[in-house]
Amino acid sequence: MIDINNESGVDVDEATLLRLVQHDLRAMHVSADAELALLLVDEAAMEQLHVQWMDEPGPTDVLSFPMDELRPGSADLPTPPGLLGDIVVCPQVAQAQADTAGHSLQDEMLLLTTHGLLHLLGFDHAEPDEERRMFGLQRELLTSFALEERRRRRA
Repeated sequence: MIDINNESGVDVDEATLLRLVQHDLRAMHVSADAELALLLVDEAAMEQLHVQWMDEPGPTDVLSFPMDELRPGSADLPTPPGLLGDIVVCPQVAQAQADTAGHSLQDEMLLLTTHGLLHLLGFDHAEPDEERRMFGLQRELLTSFALEERRRRRA
């Protein structure tokens, strides 16, 4: 079950975010019955979480809170159902980053959601080799999702 709750005050395409999370979970061979919450919050709420959990000032773009420490599965051995955890995204910070990067808020939201999901699945980017692996996988997931969306729109 994927629960999306938008408390940010920003109009976000939640249906596309839901399809993205479903796509990413399938691609990572995680049970469709895994539970995940995606919470969209404003800058004040994100800053509070950022200070509380990371001891860093100011709002950030995305935070992940893993629960059952599930890891990616394989086609032969998918990850069993469980509680993946929570992804918290701040669309206001995402908009600023999208403006800087020269792409849409939607593209940035897709990137941050996938990034947060990978953190829930145990990926990190603290070390250069971890960063290469995580960001490469992130690109693969976003590219395959974009292709899936194009096929869906043509159907």
